[in-house]
Amino acid sequence: MSTTITVQDINKLRQATGAGMMDCRKALTETNGDFEAAIDWLRKQGQKIAAKRSDREAKEGVVIAQTTADNKTGIVVCVSCETDFVSKNEDFVAFVKTIADAALNNNVNSIDELNEVVVNGVKVSELVNDKLASIGEKIGITKFEKVTAPYVAAYIHGAYRIGVLVGLDKEAAQVGKDVAMQVAALSPVAVDANSVPADILEREKSVIMEIIKADPKMAGKSEDMLAKIADGKLNAFFKESTLVAQAFVKDSSKSVGDYLKENGDVKVLEFKRVALG
Repeated sequence: MSTTITVQDINKLRQATGAGMMDCRKALTETNGDFEAAIDWLRKQGQKIAAKRSDREAKEGVVIAQTTADNKTGIVVCVSCETDFVSKNEDFVAFVKTIADAALNNNVNSIDELNEVVVNGVKVSELVNDKLASIGEKIGITKFEKVTAPYVAAYIHGAYRIGVLVGLDKEAAQVGKDVAMQVAALSPVAVDANSVPADILEREKSVIMEIIKADPKMAGKSEDMLAKIADGKLNAFFKESTLVAQAFVKDSSKSVGDYLKENGDVKVLEFKRVALG
C-alpha cells in the first residue's frame, strides 16, 4: 500500500534540506514517507549530481577571510560555484561564512580536516553536498589557507572575490589592514627576495636569460656582462614582485618596507592570498 505524501510533508523536507519541491516529493515517494530516509535519498542524489557535474567549471564563488578574536590565527576559505547568480546570493554567502566559522572554531589545517568537521550534527562535506542538491550547481571547498602569528590581519576584497591574511610580529591593526590591501591589489610572490620560492626564482632566471640571449644587442658580450644584466633584471623582478620592495599602494613615493619601518618597524612574517579562479 502506497503512503500518502502531503504538501506539509514536502514543505517540511524542503525547509530541512533546501531541495526543490519536486525533488522533495520524489524523495518522500521513494522512501515511503520516511523523513530521515528521504534526507539521505536527497544526499545520495546530490552525490550523483556532483559526479555528473565533475566536468563543469566552478569559477565563481565566495572567499571568506577571518581571524580568531585574539587575532592570533586566521583562515581563508574559498567555496566555489558555477555562476555569479549563486555567489552573490546572501544565503550562499552566509553558508560559506558558516563553513569559515567551523574552520576557525575547530582549528583545522586543511580542506580534508574541514570536510570532517561536524556542524549541528552534520559533517561539513554533507552540508556542501546538501547545498549542491538544493541549488543544482557544482560547488565545493576548493581553497584553504591558514596563518598563525603574534598578530594576524584578515581582509576581504571585491565582494568576496579575494581573501588575504597577513601575519605580523606584533599587534598593529592598521598596518595589517594596509599590507593586506597591498597583497590583494598587487599579488606579491613572497615577503622579500630571500623568501621567493625556489621554483619561481629558477623560472624567472630562465626567462630572463632567454630574453637576454634573444636580444641582438647582447651578441658578443662577455658572460660576466650578461650575468650582470641578468642580475639587474632579477632585481627589477624582486622590486615588482616581493612585498616589502613593492611601491606602497597608498603612497607610491615609498616602499612597503619603508612604510613598515615608519610604523613601529613592524615585520611581515607571512601572508596568504586566495582569489577566485
